[in-house]
Amino acid sequence: MLRQFAATSVSTVIDHVFPPTCLACNARVAAASGLCPTCWKTTYFIGSSACQTCGVPLDGAEDGDATCDECLTVARPWHKGRAALAYAETGRSLVMGLKHGDRSEIAKVAGAWMARQAEPLVAGPETLIVPVPLHWSRQVKRRFNQAALLASVVGRELGLEMQDSILRRVRATQTMQEMDRQTRFANVSEAFVVPPRKQAKIAGRPILLIDDVMTSGATFAACSTALKGAGAGNVCVLALARTVKFA
Repeated sequence: MLRQFAATSVSTVIDHVFPPTCLACNARVAAASGLCPTCWKTTYFIGSSACQTCGVPLDGAEDGDATCDECLTVARPWHKGRAALAYAETGRSLVMGLKHGDRSEIAKVAGAWMARQAEPLVAGPETLIVPVPLHWSRQVKRRFNQAALLASVVGRELGLEMQDSILRRVRATQTMQEMDRQTRFANVSEAFVVPPRKQAKIAGRPILLIDDVMTSGATFAACSTALKGAGAGNVCVLALARTVKFA
């Protein structure tokens, strides 16, 4: 009991000196790793009413059985896809905080949200979780790969193996924020490879590919193509946030 009291006292002192703040806006909150009421209101979780291939929310879809118009016309090299949040308002703030704001603690909460969305994507305990890699030059500047942080939490939540060295980004691609769809796909074409020494690890094995955001699907497509070409089984994709068009 004394040890428990001491731990509680230390936690109380830390919260007093460094009060917990909202993961999205830094407002004061009651407990660490939480969102303030204002940010909760603008956090748009994507439920089961979504495209089974790319995870975009669809009105009237039942349990992820529907396919959006884009996925009906665009060949996707992956099997199924999901996302936890819409990339808007709080969702966008969380992604930007994780990616550029040195807020690695966001991954713990966001990864748990992603794990809850992953149920239809997991083919069994042999499923291997693989994060989308950064180019080494960008990782040196950022000091961590946000997709790997998320993948680690998803793996822990689901009890699945995570390997962050399966894929390599062999060239430094440009930031795609202002690119149109065609340019995005060209930008990442053949940018990812599976090193020969890793191919036996994924041979015939289902893969759950993790990234922070899906917009056009270009990065997921390039990575899925590399994985399938190296002998992987079905590849499913999971993003923290999905770009959406609000009416």
